[in-house]
Amino acid sequence: MNDDGSTTVSGRVPPAEAVVVAAGASRRMEGRDKLLSIVGGRPLVAWSLAAVAAASTVGRIVLVVPADRVSHYAAAGWLPAKVAAVIAGGARRQESVAAGVLRLDALAGGLDSSARVVLIHDGGRPLASPGLVDAVATAAAVHGAAIPVLAVAETIKRIDGERIAETVDRSSLATAQTPQGVRRDILAAAWAVHPPGAVETYTDEASLLEACRIPVHAIPGEPDNLKVTLPADLDRVAATLRRVEPGVGLGRDWHPFGPGSPLRLGGIEIEHAPRLHGHSDGDVALHAVADALLGAAGLGDLGRLFPADDRTPRGADSGDLLVDVVRRLAGVGSRPRSVDLTIVAGRPRLDTHLPLIRDRLATLLGVDPGAVNVKASSGNLSGPEGAGRGIGAEAVATVGPA
Repeated sequence: MNDDGSTTVSGRVPPAEAVVVAAGASRRMEGRDKLLSIVGGRPLVAWSLAAVAAASTVGRIVLVVPADRVSHYAAAGWLPAKVAAVIAGGARRQESVAAGVLRLDALAGGLDSSARVVLIHDGGRPLASPGLVDAVATAAAVHGAAIPVLAVAETIKRIDGERIAETVDRSSLATAQTPQGVRRDILAAAWAVHPPGAVETYTDEASLLEACRIPVHAIPGEPDNLKVTLPADLDRVAATLRRVEPGVGLGRDWHPFGPGSPLRLGGIEIEHAPRLHGHSDGDVALHAVADALLGAAGLGDLGRLFPADDRTPRGADSGDLLVDVVRRLAGVGSRPRSVDLTIVAGRPRLDTHLPLIRDRLATLLGVDPGAVNVKASSGNLSGPEGAGRGIGAEAVATVGPA
């Protein structure tokens, strides 16, 4: 974590910040507020936020909502931890975006953010994947601005009254999606020419940049990344979320004992036992569970998400890492179902600590304690664990639709 609260990402891609726009009037939803409509067990906008928050490039999010609903959204229990502010939007989308970006500037505490990427995502697009968010952020950092697009599959006709006037060449046509990304300095240059409060209306960030002759890089979008506009779209989202398949994953970890104490294991502290050596707090039990969950959901592994270098704070709390993994699962419509954890240690004795570890794991995962099973083995006095030189852990986890 950086001094300004953002998260450092790998390579030369700077950390991104995001504005999620949810201040529209839902005029075509037959009187329903589409963003608060319950789909898959939670509000539609909660899915949109979860996808952005699960992206590794995103360090901070500002949610922009109608002025009369700021307090309602701000108190919602489903807001991801990366949501740093909930603010009122403007009369038009471009004014809501500007309000969100200016709040991000204020949250940066005066630090130079000119090279940072700002992502703008529609709150009514709940099915964008965290991978798409990261891809847009990366492309915007490299090219200055980027959007995801889909090629037009249908034949396009131009209509003149009730007659077909011509068939339009679709080879150069595409539909635009969000998130759309732009470097902060480039956005400032565009606003200098066309301020957000001016009479011109721009339907998205790409159209603003086009008006300023600023190139916008196109990357492949996602077919499922639909924008909910009509009531029937909610059914399409629900059907897509139901396609999330259950999964099973295996995770293993081992750390040697190092200097100092207490021991961090399974999310609890065990006094008078040596600490495990590692870049983080060395909690092999939580690491094994995190890897098992990531494997079950097909989301990679813990080492790639939190590498043992300056991208991950030294001594990081493994409980925070596990919570982040659970958020990433939510971003792809999945959640933990069960965990079976085995801890292998010749020392210390763990029998009295197992119920505490089970309860702590259940809390971190957001599941009932009955869905968590924790066992301990001495390692039969063989191997480094059995010889008392370190502790190992192995976990089997299942995930299912959120």
